[in-house]
Amino acid sequence: MRSRASTADSSLPVPSVTAAGSRTAATPARSDLGTLKRLFPYLWEYKWRVFAALSFMVGAKLANVGVPLLLKNLVDAMSFKPGDVQAVLVVPAALLLAYGLLRLSTTLFTELRELVFAKATEGAARRISLEVFRHLHALSLRFHLERQTGGMTRDIERGTRGVHSLISYSLYSIIPTLIEVSLVLSLLAVKFDVWFAGITGIALVFYIFFTVTVTEWRTKFRKTMNELDSSAHSRAIDSLLNYETVKYFNNEEFEAARYDESLKRYRKAAIKSQNTLSLLNTGQQLIIALGLVAMLWRATQGVVDGRMTLGDLVMVNAFMIQLYIPLGFLGVIYREIKQSLTDLEKMFALMEREREIADEPGAQPIRIEASPAVRFENVGFAYDPARPILHNVSFDIPPGKTVAVVGSSGAGKSTLARLLYRFYDVQQGRITIAGQDIKHVTQASVRQAIGIVPQDTVLFNDTVEYNIAYGKPGASHSEVEEAARAAHIHGFIASTPLGYQTMVGERGLKLSGGEKQRVAIARTLLKNPPVVIFDEATSALDSANERAIQGELRAAAQNKTTLVIAHRLSTVVDAHEILVMDAGQIVERGTHAQLLDRQGAYARMWALQQSSGEI
Repeated sequence: MRSRASTADSSLPVPSVTAAGSRTAATPARSDLGTLKRLFPYLWEYKWRVFAALSFMVGAKLANVGVPLLLKNLVDAMSFKPGDVQAVLVVPAALLLAYGLLRLSTTLFTELRELVFAKATEGAARRISLEVFRHLHALSLRFHLERQTGGMTRDIERGTRGVHSLISYSLYSIIPTLIEVSLVLSLLAVKFDVWFAGITGIALVFYIFFTVTVTEWRTKFRKTMNELDSSAHSRAIDSLLNYETVKYFNNEEFEAARYDESLKRYRKAAIKSQNTLSLLNTGQQLIIALGLVAMLWRATQGVVDGRMTLGDLVMVNAFMIQLYIPLGFLGVIYREIKQSLTDLEKMFALMEREREIADEPGAQPIRIEASPAVRFENVGFAYDPARPILHNVSFDIPPGKTVAVVGSSGAGKSTLARLLYRFYDVQQGRITIAGQDIKHVTQASVRQAIGIVPQDTVLFNDTVEYNIAYGKPGASHSEVEEAARAAHIHGFIASTPLGYQTMVGERGLKLSGGEKQRVAIARTLLKNPPVVIFDEATSALDSANERAIQGELRAAAQNKTTLVIAHRLSTVVDAHEILVMDAGQIVERGTHAQLLDRQGAYARMWALQQSSGEI
């Protein structure tokens, strides 16, 4: 919900349709393998770390498998009669030392693996997060008007966490377990008989089949949970961002009821997910128990028959415990891997969302040597093809001159500013700056050449100085103060206890509308671009402050190519040319005096504002 975004121009984009006439097709769901392939290049940058981590992992598992083997030898070596004087010699210190070293090696190799691979994990997560952040800033204004901030940030948060989870569970759990299972099955088959390996293998097959089948069935419940979680989060964020509107209409309980409704749906999905998890865990433990009983029964029978020693029985039991403990978490691990893949896929889908406005291949920065001319040539534009906004609009802003656009709400005035900034591309005609079509140069260079004071100023939740300096990152304090003086806000800032370090609050809500607008004017003055747009720049100022700042705005527009979008006609009387727009067309143009002499639409607007005291 945006409090004033539509006041300057009611012709906002229709969310369901793109400028070309249809919404960009949703990215098709990617397979799990496709998501892994998409992630692989980020990890392959650290390939030597990948190989080192795999080597340490194999070392850890070899040491882990060696522990039961040594334990068997220790137990067999203890087969002597009580009181035997050779007891001390039978249990050689070397076996005990080797047992301790193997235990230590398992932990040491595991920690070395994590130490070596941590940089790869964090590096991949950092790069993916940064790419998503940059891509979101590169997407069109239409996307950002349609988005649900809470749900989108939740998707990004879960996707970033998914990188860590996926690498952690796959590299630290699944792959090591597979290596250990292979080693144990080979040892059992070679050292004893094929039935030991067979029983273990059959139990593992049933265990994995059951786990994968039930987890796949449960995935839909987990997805529903996440969707409802994002929905509840979006609703809460939207309500809190519009705190004032909620208070204006005394709708706290209404908002709480809406939020509670989302929480109730989430609770229902969470309970269903937990119930199915209990079913999964119970089934897993049943299969593990049956496998253990079968293995121990055969090993016990082997000891009774004299085919196996007591140490062999202990070794088989140790192997089973080492195998089934990690397998006991296979359901959780598999579920988390599936969820991480789902979360990553959502984040990759954001990264691959097509840019509606993109630079042409090989586009060069715009070349501007002085105050440039701006030209709209037969421009036609529609947010929705069924409702055109601009019809063959043509006008020039000569170098260093000021052109003002006036008209009723919905006439298309603010759309001109959006098109000049290239938030959207025109569907007919062209817009040029310094004779260069803005569609054929880089967006960054166009926006660097333009400064804007928007009607609805939104500030960062930071200091006043930070928000003014945002117009020129790296500006010195004296430069910031000079811009603040020019915007007639230095006195107010100096009167506050913290001065330029005063926090402005979320979206600048600690400041009044006029104070926010003067901060916006100050940062545009600090940017000092060759082209300036004033989009209802003084709409939030009272008459006294407006008159005081008009001189500064005129000074800021000196020798700059300036487009002024205004409702109050008194702010544009000095413009070199005034355009009167109605229903997306220019119906009158001329100087203030010329338009009054014509007794047309502009003269009627002037008379109406005079009678109502707006002038």
